[in-house]
Amino acid sequence: MAITNQEEQPWEELLGSNNWDGLLDPLNLSLRRLILRSGDFCQATYDAFINDQNSKYCGASRYGKPSFFHKVMLKNATDYQIHSFLYATARVSVPEAFLLHSQSRESWDRESNWIGYIAVTSDEVSRAIGRREIYVAWRGTTRNYEWINVLGSELQSAKLLIKIQGEETGGNSSSSESDEDKNVPKVMRGWLTIYISDDPKSSFVKSSARVQYKDEKMSIVMTGHSLGASLSVLSAFDLVENGVADDIPVTAIVFGCPQVGNKAFKQKIESHRNLKILHVKNKIDLIPHYPGRLMGYVDIGTELLIDTRKSPSLKDSKNPSDWHNLQAILHVVAGWNGADKVFELMVKRSLALVNKSSGFLKDECLVPVSWWVEKNKGMVLDQSGEWVLAPPADEDLPVPE
Repeated sequence: MAITNQEEQPWEELLGSNNWDGLLDPLNLSLRRLILRSGDFCQATYDAFINDQNSKYCGASRYGKPSFFHKVMLKNATDYQIHSFLYATARVSVPEAFLLHSQSRESWDRESNWIGYIAVTSDEVSRAIGRREIYVAWRGTTRNYEWINVLGSELQSAKLLIKIQGEETGGNSSSSESDEDKNVPKVMRGWLTIYISDDPKSSFVKSSARVQYKDEKMSIVMTGHSLGASLSVLSAFDLVENGVADDIPVTAIVFGCPQVGNKAFKQKIESHRNLKILHVKNKIDLIPHYPGRLMGYVDIGTELLIDTRKSPSLKDSKNPSDWHNLQAILHVVAGWNGADKVFELMVKRSLALVNKSSGFLKDECLVPVSWWVEKNKGMVLDQSGEWVLAPPADEDLPVPE
């Protein structure tokens, strides 16, 4: 692993106050660590999500808030605390590729799916760094990338997220502009449909955080991978448009993000000086090119373009799902030194993480394929001699927010 003596950058610059000028090539060490931390927060949403439809807790988080970060084995788990979980409701019309439901008649909830969480730095860490860090992590889909074609890729007016004449979102626009007008900010219907369901729009980040930490400096990072990345962009915009004061920096650090909206929406985002978006994108990943410019979409935010083909540990895979794999992207971030320089790990990161939910590592690495699974897939032998799905521990039972 290479040793670097890069100077520590001000935290405001790491969050994009200067649009990451001078920090991406070469990739600044502190920014690299921030990106990896954000990616690990994303990965936790995958690791904790119960997608087994045989379980009556399908669609919930496998782990409760008190020990969540310990059970997903997050690095420096004690530095962060889960404030609240986020849920999407089945009242929105989205396919099973995103919302899963138990086949059991005793299902914990037939209307909601766990979609992410809000975490904050502990009091001790907040005092040490001089501010309260708030992270909002959005879950992507656990299925293959075909979901992007079935969510609904047509553009839809973003007026539900835009403040009109000092009012909060949700009212009817008085503008005479039609949805066909290119000057109207629009986003993909599928993203908006999920985001505007009641549960994901947690009031904590919008208002409660400002009250609870009113005497502290704050920074807010939205993060997500794939579909979760799109929700991160929408929530970050919603937050600065309708929630926090403009002295609080809001940054979306996203991975493999599909295109979210049109040029007018991009311009609306760029009108907020405290909103910054950093998109970590694999050069050969197909998802960030969808739905496409022909449908009126544009790229949004500052781009960190990496290439998984630079890593000597990864297969020459022809599987698009590998090109989009979050852990493969994070592995390359850890060793990315530019398109024209040799790949070399700049921070310590376990290579085995790449195969957590894939088989992207070369066989000589001797790491099992898709190794992150519950022991016996959650089956235990009960007192009567029957093998059954183990119930969650009391602290891990889903509870209303």
